[in-house]
This record gives sequence, structure tokens and C-alpha cells, in this order.
Amino acid sequence: MRRLLLTLLVALGLPAAAQDSERPAVLVADDLFITRDRELVAQGNVEAFQGTTRIRASAIRYNDETGALVIEGPIVLNDGDGTVILADAAELDQGLQNGLLRGARMVLNQQVQMAAVQIDRVEGRYSQLYKTAVTSCKTCNDGELPLWQIRARRVVHDTEAQQLYFDDATFHIRSVPVFYLPRLRLPDPTLDRADGFLAPSIRTTSLLGTGLKLPYFITLGESRDLTLTPYLSSSTRTLEFRYRQAFTNGDIEFDGAYTRDDQLPDETRGYLFGEGSFELERGYKLSFTIEAVSDSSYFTEYGYSDEDRLRSDLTLSRAGRDSFVRTSLYNFETLRPGELNSTLPTVVIDGEFERRFFPKAWGGELRFGLEAHSHWRSSDVDVIGRDVSRINGSLKYLRRFTHRSGLVTDAQVGTTFNFFDITQDDTFAQNHSDIAPFAAVGLSYPMARREAGGASQVLTPVVQLGWTDGSRLDIPNEESTRVEFDQGNILSLSRFPRPDRRERGTTAAVAVNWSRFDPNGWDTYVAVGQVFRSISDPAFTDTSGLSGVRSDVLLAGQIKNNAGLSLTARTLVDSDFDISKAELRGGWSFGKTTVEGTYVWLEADTAEDRTEAISEVSLDGSYDINKQWSASADVRYDVQNSTAATAGLGLTYNNECVSVDLSVRRRYTSSTSVEPSTDIGFNIGLRGFSASNGTERYERSCGK
Repeated sequence: MRRLLLTLLVALGLPAAAQDSERPAVLVADDLFITRDRELVAQGNVEAFQGTTRIRASAIRYNDETGALVIEGPIVLNDGDGTVILADAAELDQGLQNGLLRGARMVLNQQVQMAAVQIDRVEGRYSQLYKTAVTSCKTCNDGELPLWQIRARRVVHDTEAQQLYFDDATFHIRSVPVFYLPRLRLPDPTLDRADGFLAPSIRTTSLLGTGLKLPYFITLGESRDLTLTPYLSSSTRTLEFRYRQAFTNGDIEFDGAYTRDDQLPDETRGYLFGEGSFELERGYKLSFTIEAVSDSSYFTEYGYSDEDRLRSDLTLSRAGRDSFVRTSLYNFETLRPGELNSTLPTVVIDGEFERRFFPKAWGGELRFGLEAHSHWRSSDVDVIGRDVSRINGSLKYLRRFTHRSGLVTDAQVGTTFNFFDITQDDTFAQNHSDIAPFAAVGLSYPMARREAGGASQVLTPVVQLGWTDGSRLDIPNEESTRVEFDQGNILSLSRFPRPDRRERGTTAAVAVNWSRFDPNGWDTYVAVGQVFRSISDPAFTDTSGLSGVRSDVLLAGQIKNNAGLSLTARTLVDSDFDISKAELRGGWSFGKTTVEGTYVWLEADTAEDRTEAISEVSLDGSYDINKQWSASADVRYDVQNSTAATAGLGLTYNNECVSVDLSVRRRYTSSTSVEPSTDIGFNIGLRGFSASNGTERYERSCGK
């Protein structure tokens, strides 16, 4: 009896316990007996399993002499790798390598279902399904047909190659046949990457007409792949591509397109974006970015990017606990109307080094920094083709004292040294250098209070006195033309973004920060600050909020609650209560709706190349109509000129077996190189197959 039982377990593909003591094979049944014909019979709630492999049936009969294995259904075979076979009856040889299953259904990775009249198992590798219906839609016993299915005379599942081969396949939507293919190959859901077509998409624009995109995915080994996407319409013939490769210490990716169209019929158009990063020895990191395009209107017409200034760079860096080093090479290209690449700094070399020390004898922190920079213009014209190189260094000592009273004192003292080389500009001397010592002391007194309901408040008044010696060098303002006055730099000794400009003289900064945190409700943060200086700095523009000997008052705040509402605001108010800059950002998620928006106000300022005020609102939101349907919308509106800039609508349908996206976008702005346009996109993808774009898992129950 024991020998026959072990033989039955082997026949079921479950090695005996003697061969694998760590994963014993088990057979459970209501009755187990041997007939006169030496046939071992297990019947009544039969279950055999070993490890993750499991078989359930009403009865199993095994003939020791012939090796025949007959299984009576209902049968459930689960191999533990995501494949489940259900059948009414089965006749299999020893080890389940070959045999026949009747009235069977195969489920792959809980995604793709294949129902067949008969399944033949061949050599344990192939499963041949006859008169088969394949779908990834949930099928219920209510007689309703799935949304889509592929019907085929025969389907072969190759478990090693992880492929599905169809003979005489017909694609049906409900009961309606849509198209016929004599041969079809699809990857099964267990395959991560496979050659094949991805979900197609339709794009309609007022400039390019209606076109079809049909991507094809190509595997180039375990670490590389290529996606080619022909885009054909009445006005364009474009080949899009994406190349990806992974290395042991990094990865790269390139995206681009090659175009011949009716917009510029005599020119070849296209773009190339690339990026990569690599982890090197000793903690160094190498990264690069490539951005290039054939002409300034290409992105607008084809919708590949919203960039209007392109940046390519090569960077080597290393960051540690007490040190940082970086060197970068940049190339910039402008696509903005009215800007010329020849008069802009297109080639930039930038490097920085910073190191900090903690001397035990003194306490505090000693910090040394060094920065080198050079930018080059391609123009040979004097003044407008100016090139600048500089080296800037700093050495400073920082120390914090916390007194028993709760008062916090932050002190710093140090010096900066600066060297500048200016060429191709006769209005300035070529070489400049200076040394600028500085010192500052700041006082803050944080006060906290806890409320009875569990909320807490923190109020922190801050004052800082600072001093920087020397006079500004007579050099052009190349890098600090745009200054932002915010909470991050209110206590800085210099609020210019780059070291070609530095505030001089004595300054004082005062600020008050207040915050309230409520675990059951609203969280609030408010900051108010202002800067005073002994001498005004003409390099600050009027709308920077820092011109004159007294800055505008900075007001900033944030509120948010547990209901999904969040608002952040910042503004600058002068002594006449006029506002030069204001920004409001917010979002609210409630129920099935999410709304986000931004409002920006910038006063006109010719010093910042802004001839008229900017007042703009951006809104976007989404609404989940039900579990399958969702809608979205966005708009960007120019309040100053009472015109819309862009607007878009989107509608999405998703279930367990299909995803559909419909989008409409209108761009209203125009220039010398682009015209207003309307873009309509339509995408449909079949879920369940690894070669489709729909990789998200979506669950649906019968009757829902």
C-alpha cells in the first residue's frame, strides 16, 4: 500500500516525501483503497499537494501496471506559479506530462482566462486548447458575454517561452466579430518583457490631421529594449523611438522622433532626449542629460514636451556627511520667441566644493566652500557677446548657543574671496578681485503652548544683525537678474541667488513664525518678515521686494486639514500696501473629486524684462464618476489679458480587461513660429497581456 501511494504521488507530479523531506507530499481523501485490478483509488474530497502545487478532485484512479491516471472532476490544478487549470475530467500519464483534460479552463496569473472544450498536455511544456475563448474580462455565470474575447480554433501555451499561439483567431466585442487573424502570437501574463505590439493610439490635431500610432516593443536581451512607434497621418510621417539599457551600476534612456511632414516639407525634423546616471567608485555619481530639437515649433505641434529652454549637461558629483563636490558642463538652447542663442550663455562650466569641520577645541562648525564658473556666448560682437569666468570662495565659522531661558543665539563670522575675468566687453575691465569679510548674530526665542484638545502652538520671534565689508566690484550682473524674497533667505547675509552679486553694509532682519498643529483638524503656519539695510542696493529690482533701505513686508502662510484641503500663499507688500508679487497654491480632495489650482501675480518690471503685469490662473481637477469612469479637466487663463492660454478635457474608462482614454486639448496662444491648435487623443489597451500598456491590476466581482 505504501509503495502504491508513493507511486500515485509521483504520478501526480508530487515527489515522495522520501525524496524531499523538507517539502513532504501529502494525499488527503475520504476513502483510499486498492481494487482487485491493482488500481489505487482515492475518492471523496481528494486533495494532493506538495509545496505550492495543489490538486483537488472528487476522485483519482491510478493503475500501477499501465501508469494510467484518471481524475474525476470537478478538478482544480494550481501549480503555485500563477497558473490554475479547472476541468470536468482528466486522463493523464505519470507525472502529468501528457494527457487530456475535458471541459477545461486555464487561468494565467489571475488575469487571462482560456476556456476550451479540450486541453492536451504535451511533454509537460505545452498545453493545446481546442475551440478556445480567451479574455481577461471577469466572466460570471449570468450568461453575459465578456466585453471582449479572442476566439480561436486552437491555442498553444508554451510555458517555457511564456507565449500564446493562436490559430484562426477572431477578435470579438461582446458577440460581434471585429477582425480575423489566421495567426496570432501574444505573451502570457507571467512574461515581464516580450517582443510585440503595444496598444495603439489615435491622435487628431488641427495642424497634423488624424493619425495612428502603433508602438512595437523589441527586447534586446535582459538589460536592453527598444520601442519603435510609427506615427502616420495625412500631414506627417514620424518614427518615434525609446531605447533603455540597465547596467550593474546605472542606467540610460533615450527618447526621440524622426519626422517628415507638410509643416516644413523640405526639412527633416525631430528631437532627442536622453538621460542616464551611474554609481562610480568612492561614492562618485556620474549623470548626463541630452535635450535637442530641430526647430522651435516642433514640440508645440507634436506635444512631446512643454520645454521652451533646453538643457544638456554632464555632471560628476559626490556627497558625503561632511563634504560635497560637483563639476558640471552645460549647454543651453532657447526656443522662446525674441531670444537668440548667439547672445545667451549657451556653454557653461560649473563646479563647487564644500567641506565642513567640527573643531573640538572651539566647538561649533568651520565651513569652507569654493565655486568656479564660466559661461560663453557664441556671438563675436562686443558687449552682447560677453564671456565671464569667476572663482568664489568662502571660509566661515558658525556656532549656536542655547541659553537656560530658552533664548537661542546663532553667530557666524567669515570672509569671501572673489576673482572675475570678463572678456569681449570693452565697457568693463577684464580682471576683478576682492575680499569681503562678514559677520552676523541672530536671536530667536521659540515659545510653545499645548491646548486642552491636544493641539499645540509654536511662536518664534527672530532678529538678525549682519555686516558685510567692502564695496561691490564694477562687474556686469550676469547671473543674479532674478531675485526671490521668501522664507528661505530672509536670514541670509546676501539674498542674491549667485555670488556675482553680494549685499554690502549693515543689515537687520526681523521675522515672526507662528504655527499650530492639531491632530484632529487644521494645521496652520504663518510667517512675517522684513529686512532693513544701511545702504540701498541698486541691483535689486523694484518688484524683488528688496529695493531701498527697507524691504517690502513678506507674508507667507499655509493651512491644511484632514479633509484634504491645503492652501499655500506668499506675497510682498510695500509701505503703501501695494502688492508687487503674489502666489497662491491650493488643492482639495473630497469624496470622488480632486481640485488643484495656482494663481500668480507679478507686477510689470522692465528690469526683469517684464513689460506688462502677469496675472494667471491655472486649475485642474478630476472626478471619479464610478469605479470604471473618471473625468478630468484643466485650464490656464491669462487674467491680465482676459484670454485662455490652454484648456483640456479627459475621459477615462478602466476595468479589469480594458483601458480607454479620450483627451481633447486646445492651445490658444500663438507666435511667429506656432499657431493655435486643437489636439484630440484616443488610446485603448487590452489588460492582461504583458505586451499591453495596461499593467495595473484591477479587480471586479460578479454582480458588481
